Amino acid sequence: MPRQFRAIAFAASTADEAQIASQELSARYENVSAEEADVIVALGGDGFVLQMLHATMNSGKLVYGMNRGSVGFLMNEYSIENLLERIAHAVENSIHPLKMETEDEHGDIRVELAINEVALFRQSYQTAKLRVLVDGRQRLAELICDGVLLSTPAGSTAYNFSAHGPILPLEAPLMALTPISAFRPRRWRGALLPERVRVEIEVLEPRKRPVNAVADNKEVKSVVRVKVEQAKDHTAWLLSDPDHSWSDRILAEQFLD
Repeated sequence: MPRQFRAIAFAASTADEAQIASQELSARYENVSAEEADVIVALGGDGFVLQMLHATMNSGKLVYGMNRGSVGFLMNEYSIENLLERIAHAVENSIHPLKMETEDEHGDIRVELAINEVALFRQSYQTAKLRVLVDGRQRLAELICDGVLLSTPAGSTAYNFSAHGPILPLEAPLMALTPISAFRPRRWRGALLPERVRVEIEVLEPRKRPVNAVADNKEVKSVVRVKVEQAKDHTAWLLSDPDHSWSDRILAEQFLD
């Protein structure tokens, strides 16, 4: 059954292509404010649609992206034609982000959400030295590396894949824990974890080997402890064309050369 919706709003990145597309679409279709709309048409690249998903978290608004950026993995093909029909028949993807809770060297606590991944990086020329616990049980007493990341299925084709982590089907109730340039243990290539678990990472020797933590594009410097778990009480909604659904795109990525 076609989706019922009242109004759409166009949101565009600062890229020239996105701005021009916004003008073209606004001339063809009624465009209301984001507050009044129940569908946000995001024009830009993957980074911009992630911003829109964060901005609409728990609002009930649907985000329909059209690619006016570079990669556009999360985006639908851009076309000025039949936009309302495409939105009406699009597939809904619900996304529960990760919640990152950090403690820094001053004891300050900060909480951020990540739709793609939470990543820890060494801050200096020294490698990071980390201790990894899952649901309070130590799994790695010492991981020496450039960093480590915990990815959702939605983010598994992004930085996680570049770090040689596995691609996860969108429907998989899993998270990927992937090291970045691991030195010790040499043979550890990461782990697949149930989405229900809490991962805690302690920074060993934080003064000598400072580490930053990043939830999507939110960075916290000089962390000493990071806790990550799925935020079940937060939901964002992304729409994808049925002939090129997000789930199909993730599956197809596993069969590329």
